[in-house]
Amino acid sequence: MIELRHIYLLCGLYLAYVAWQTLRDRAHSKRLSTTAFWSLLAAAFLLGDYLPDTVMGLMVLAIAALAGLGGIGIGNYRTGQPQQREAKAAVLGNRLFIPALLIPLLTLAGVFIFPLLQWQEYRLVSSVQTTVIALGIACLLAFGVALKLGNERMTDAVHGSRGILDAIGWALLLPLLLAMLGAMFNNAGIGTLVADLLTRSLPLQHAWVALLAYGLGMVLFTMIMGNAFAAFPVMTLGIGLPILVHQHGADPAPLAAIGMLTGYCGTLMTPMAANFNIVPVALLELKDQNAVIRMQVMTALPLIACNLLLMYWLALP
Repeated sequence: MIELRHIYLLCGLYLAYVAWQTLRDRAHSKRLSTTAFWSLLAAAFLLGDYLPDTVMGLMVLAIAALAGLGGIGIGNYRTGQPQQREAKAAVLGNRLFIPALLIPLLTLAGVFIFPLLQWQEYRLVSSVQTTVIALGIACLLAFGVALKLGNERMTDAVHGSRGILDAIGWALLLPLLLAMLGAMFNNAGIGTLVADLLTRSLPLQHAWVALLAYGLGMVLFTMIMGNAFAAFPVMTLGIGLPILVHQHGADPAPLAAIGMLTGYCGTLMTPMAANFNIVPVALLELKDQNAVIRMQVMTALPLIACNLLLMYWLALP
């Protein structure tokens, strides 16, 4: 049966290969420290289930130290000359988007199809984290399609992706780390503290006030922590469930779904969401560090207002 650990195994093997190729890259500006960064991350994926918590914690601290001290550099990625890449892109045209579009389409198909795949009494794909498993398989299939379309060798494609990893660097880990931060806040009881604070300062006995506190609090926490995954458990367990659902009778399904989307509006407006708002600035070599955020604010604000209205109409009785 295909399980999530198999996807983690593939990720770990890929990162281990990236680390090995980085070590062999004599032209790399920070060869040893970059190799250490990707090696530690590969070990976390490959051995995370078998290592003691203390060892994993020390590995995370080492990864953070390497990133914080600027240990990730740039090397030689065998991507060819810019003129060659431009010529190939001109030949492929809009077909370049096919692999990227296949990923969400195949993931959606997998979510619906995988639960139906059985051999006698055995499931072929685990029922736990099926969406993530479907995403991993979709990425593999899209990678194969990309190789076929571009008539590229797998080794050259991995070298090219290594360049993207080095360019993104530590920001690649932000979604994972911020999701962990949300779980830590939840275990520490931050949601309860937020609920107590807002209950004392706002008239949450009015449903519309509680809804505003929930939606705008989701945006604010997302801007502080950089990801709605971290903000969602805090605000939902602090205000969403105890006040809106239990006291005001809100429907939890639209409340949670639209609430998460409201949080992502905050992602559009914060530099803490570095993988969305800072990495593109670095890759495009823009002079204004907040250029992406400035363009997104006028989209985020109307979306926040629309989401609040949708929650009021669809979630509240």
